Amino acid sequence: MASVEMLMPKMGESIIEGTILTWLKKEGDSIEADESVLEVATDKVDTEVPATHGGILKKILAKEGQVVAVGSAIAIIETNVTVTKEEPTNSITPKEEVVQAAPALTSSLVTAAESEGVSQSDGRFYSPLVKSIAKEEGISSEELSRIPGSGAEGRVTKQDVMDYLATRSNGSYKKSGVAKSPPSISQPKVIPSITGGDELIEMDRLRKMIASRMVESKRISAHVTSFVEADMTNIVLWREKNKDAYRAKYGEGITFTPFFIDAVAKAIRDFPMINISVEGDHILKKKDINIGMAVALPSGNLIVPVIKNADQLNIVGISKKVNDLANRARNNKLTADDVTEGTYTVSNVGSFGNIMGTPIIPQPQVAILAIGAIVKKPAVVETPTGDVIAIRHKMFLSHTYDHRVVDGSLGGMFVRKVADYLEEFELETAL
Repeated sequence: MASVEMLMPKMGESIIEGTILTWLKKEGDSIEADESVLEVATDKVDTEVPATHGGILKKILAKEGQVVAVGSAIAIIETNVTVTKEEPTNSITPKEEVVQAAPALTSSLVTAAESEGVSQSDGRFYSPLVKSIAKEEGISSEELSRIPGSGAEGRVTKQDVMDYLATRSNGSYKKSGVAKSPPSISQPKVIPSITGGDELIEMDRLRKMIASRMVESKRISAHVTSFVEADMTNIVLWREKNKDAYRAKYGEGITFTPFFIDAVAKAIRDFPMINISVEGDHILKKKDINIGMAVALPSGNLIVPVIKNADQLNIVGISKKVNDLANRARNNKLTADDVTEGTYTVSNVGSFGNIMGTPIIPQPQVAILAIGAIVKKPAVVETPTGDVIAIRHKMFLSHTYDHRVVDGSLGGMFVRKVADYLEEFELETAL
């Protein structure tokens, strides 16, 4: 029998660590290669991690709630397979195998992860998860420094903090030698006001993350919104005419979302200064056009998978990407790579029956487009014989942009161009 270390996989280009959410297997369990062994959370997405080898889960090295750097050992698998030193031991794609096999890179990732969590006041290591919980619960730096840690090298784990909070509330933490700190004057802990008929619901991890990012984006970017009404009649008629043939040919339906993304990608090519991010006093102009699309989850939360290089796809290609990402998002099957590297975002508020909205920009992007509901309206239509009033399918586009770097002229012209591409869609377009 050979023992193989299972490593924390690299789950995205910018991901350097992950939090162990749940072990799906326990020590001594028999596991098969590629069978899901644990759930890991990153700052992008939650995902299941498969076993790298079949055998027996001999030892679990990382506890639930522990933050682990990419490339670090999280478990030991006892297997009958002979493993050579050159063989990568925990990879998701061939490309990532090369990355994980490089000791220098792994070392730098671990160092970066560790240095990021070191407190400047007491020199102790605190993971981002622990620091986040401490901030939300109003635990001061001094108070945090006095919580005994049960993790490796005395590190404070999530469970240590949760145990402390549970005992702090009833004043019984004396047994650990930690005195209850007086309430902070500058940041008092908010005590919810509850009556007999109210229900206090704790936010889940994703909702807390969304809340934090939305507030941070409003603090960072100067939000301004421009509105344009687009005539969607040609697209509505084309889809109605071709949707059955499309399903018969490709085995899936086609929604309006691919048309929106196609128009946005074309408009970005015309106005590339929308496809940027702010880096201090510099503007980073992005080469790739990667469009995120907000997807509502069954939990009520939102997640934004990304269609990479959307400008290089036709309507059919975009539609396949949209359906695949939306289905995997709703079934919690997205990977970290699916939700990273977005350069512009589209949110379809019309799917909820809203005619327009003022969305918040996902950082570090500088703009986002809200798509309203398509509704029938009487409109003046120019014809060779004069103006007539006709029933048309209309829709509002709400373009929110960062006024620090996107002026009203650019923001307004861009959303007008998106509307033009939608209105100019040819009814004779081949399926």
